[in-house]
Amino acid sequence: MESYTILPASQFLFCPLNPNRTRSTITFNPLKQRISHPTSVQCQKMYVPGYGDASQEKKAAQQLHDFFTYIAVKIVNAQLQSYNREAYAELMQFLEQHSLNDGDKFCADLMRESSRHRSLALRILEVRSAYCKRDFEWDNLKRLASKMMDEHNTKVMRDYVSETHVMTESEK
Repeated sequence: MESYTILPASQFLFCPLNPNRTRSTITFNPLKQRISHPTSVQCQKMYVPGYGDASQEKKAAQQLHDFFTYIAVKIVNAQLQSYNREAYAELMQFLEQHSLNDGDKFCADLMRESSRHRSLALRILEVRSAYCKRDFEWDNLKRLASKMMDEHNTKVMRDYVSETHVMTESEK
């Protein structure tokens, strides 16, 4: 039976591999005595490989940017539905033909469609900016994301333990 030790995350050093970084400097003197001078490793964040020029925060910011466009379209659409049915129908028709996956492309395409669509695009740009700056609850996002992460990690671990417990019970 194999046995593994699981260390808590606090036991790991999260730093990028840097050939210029050393844990200690070793000096040799003429008497061939080895003298070690410890240097401190300054590292505060986890190294995340594979993002090239963009950080993971920049990738998340891009996703939020596109999400804010989606929210702005919903807000403008709801406003138009109550007071300008013709513009509402035009925006709905445009939405059926164009993807909202890239918020900037969506707004640029909407702007180039016609002068009436341009005013809708400008309204969407205005609403997404206002929503991002004034209405979106950034602290709540951080709290909810952290809470969800903890809950989902616990669920995955609980499900795994439950499955392995059932397997061990059936092996008896």
